[in-house]
Amino acid sequence: MSRSRRVVLAVLMAVMTLGGMAANCRAQAAAHTDPLNLDPVVRQGYERFYNLDYDGALKYFNQATQQHPQEPMSWNYVLMATIFRELYHQDLLDTTYYAHDSFLSTKREVEVPQATRDQINSLTDKVIAMCDARIKNNPNDKNAYFARGYAHGMHSAFITLVDHSFASAAKQGYEARNDSEAALKIDPQYADAKMAIGIQQFAVASLPRFVRLMVGIMGVGGSKEKGLDMLRDAAAHGVITGIESRTTLSLFLRHDGRYAEALQTQRGLAEQYPHDYLFQLEVANLLKDSGQGLQAIEAYKHVLELAQKPGYFVDPRLQMAWFGLADTQRGYNDIHAAAEGYMQAAMQTNCSDWLRKRAQLNAGEMYDLLHDRAKAVQMYQMAAASGGDQSQAEAARKYQKTPFTGK
Repeated sequence: MSRSRRVVLAVLMAVMTLGGMAANCRAQAAAHTDPLNLDPVVRQGYERFYNLDYDGALKYFNQATQQHPQEPMSWNYVLMATIFRELYHQDLLDTTYYAHDSFLSTKREVEVPQATRDQINSLTDKVIAMCDARIKNNPNDKNAYFARGYAHGMHSAFITLVDHSFASAAKQGYEARNDSEAALKIDPQYADAKMAIGIQQFAVASLPRFVRLMVGIMGVGGSKEKGLDMLRDAAAHGVITGIESRTTLSLFLRHDGRYAEALQTQRGLAEQYPHDYLFQLEVANLLKDSGQGLQAIEAYKHVLELAQKPGYFVDPRLQMAWFGLADTQRGYNDIHAAAEGYMQAAMQTNCSDWLRKRAQLNAGEMYDLLHDRAKAVQMYQMAAASGGDQSQAEAARKYQKTPFTGK
C-alpha cells in the first residue's frame, strides 16, 4: 500500500472514530435528558436565544409547541424566551444591577405589560399542571420532575427581578430545587437538573440572615461551594442548562469577588457566542469590578464599536455599555468623559425609564463637579420628573437644592 493511500485510510478511520464517539456522546446525553431537548427545531431556537434574538427563538419554540403540544418542555422553551425577552427590554439583564446585594433593597418599580404578565403566569401554570398529571400517572417520570422544576425556576427569576417578591420567589426556587433533586434521585446523571439545585444552594447561603427570616426559608440549607460545584457540573454536562449554568456561575463568582474564574468562564461564553451582546458586555463588567479599569474601558469601547457593525448584535441595549463605561471613567476621575457617557446612556431610544433616570442623575453629578450648575440642575429635574420610575427622585431633588460635591 502506498504512503498516500495509508494516509487517506488513516484519515478515514479517524473521521469514523470521531463520528462514532460523537454519536456515542449524543446517545449518552439522550439517555439523561428529555428527548425533546435534542430536537433540531429546539436546538435552532436555542442558537437564536443565545444570540439574544428572542423573537427568532420564539418562532422555533412555538413551532415545537405545535409539533409537541403534550410535552411540557415545549411550553417551557416559550416561557423561558418570553421571560428573558421582557427582562432584556427592561434592562434587567445587566448583571451590574444584581451582582451585589444592594438590589435587594432597591426602590425600582418595573412596569411590565399586563398581557406579558398574563402570558408568563399562564405558561407557568400550564407546565406545572401538565407535569402534575404526568407525575401522578408515573411517579418515576424524571422528565416531568425536571420540567416542573424548570418552570418554577424561570418564574422565580421573573418575580425576583421584576417584582422583588422575594418570599414568593424563594418558595418557587425551593420547589425548583425539590423537583430537580427528585429527577436526580431517579437518574443521578441528569445533569440539567443540577442547575436549579446549584442556584438555590448558592443563593440561600448568600442571603443575609434577616432576609432568610423574612422570606421564610430559615430551615433551608445552603452552601456556596456545593452550589458552585453543581453549576460547574451542569455547565459541563447539561444539555439545555449548560450555557445558563456557565452564565450563572460567572455571576455568582463575580458576586463573591472571584474574578479570575469568572472572567475565564465569561470569556469562553463570549468566544462561543460572539454576537451575544450581553456576553461581550459582561467581560467588560468583570474587568471593571476586578480593578482592571483601563482594560475595562477598552472592553466597553470595543463592545460599542462592534455594535456599529450592521447586524452584528440583535437589538443591543447600548445604554448598558455607555453606563458601565461612564462608571469606570468616573473611577479614574475622567469627569468630562463620564458626563458624556451618562448622557449617551440616557439618550438611547430603547433605554428603560429606570436606567435613563439613573444616567441623568449621574450626569447631573458630573456636571456639578465640572461647575456647570445649570446643566446639572437640568439633569436632576429630568431624573426627578413625575411619572415612571421614581427610584432616583429623592436624590435628584436633594441635589437640585445643594450641589453634588462627592465623587
